Amino acid sequence: MGVCLRYVNDRETARDLLQDGFVKIFTSIDSYTGSGSFEGWMRKIFVNCALEYLRKSDVLREATDLDNTAELIQPDSSVISDMSAAELMSLVEELPVGFRTVFNMFAIEGYSHKEISEMLNITESTSRSQYTRAKQLLQRRINALFEIR
Repeated sequence: MGVCLRYVNDRETARDLLQDGFVKIFTSIDSYTGSGSFEGWMRKIFVNCALEYLRKSDVLREATDLDNTAELIQPDSSVISDMSAAELMSLVEELPVGFRTVFNMFAIEGYSHKEISEMLNITESTSRSQYTRAKQLLQRRINALFEIR
């Protein structure tokens, strides 16, 4: 459920994706080869269910190339270390869906920008720009949270 919520940020939709994921797991359990962890295999199915839903919603249609983004200012690491994981994840959940999707895939799931571009049918530069813009927005929100300017 947590994986689905990270991508859609709507409890009812996440429940639907969770159910779809379990249906796929049960109907394709024979395709699990045993290489790698079972949990990782399941996680990938849930991520793919969420991505399929987001592709149908065309979440990255207003994506901007990396050339059009502002330079990222280095955050004060002491501010981030003072935040709880729940506070940080709450800020991630507030990101626009395109930013949040790429941020989750790159920073949390560990996909490369090339893999993200192939999975979302976008360019690698769009993936990079969405990730950069997500980091910029998170940085601004963290700074505002701690009133650092």
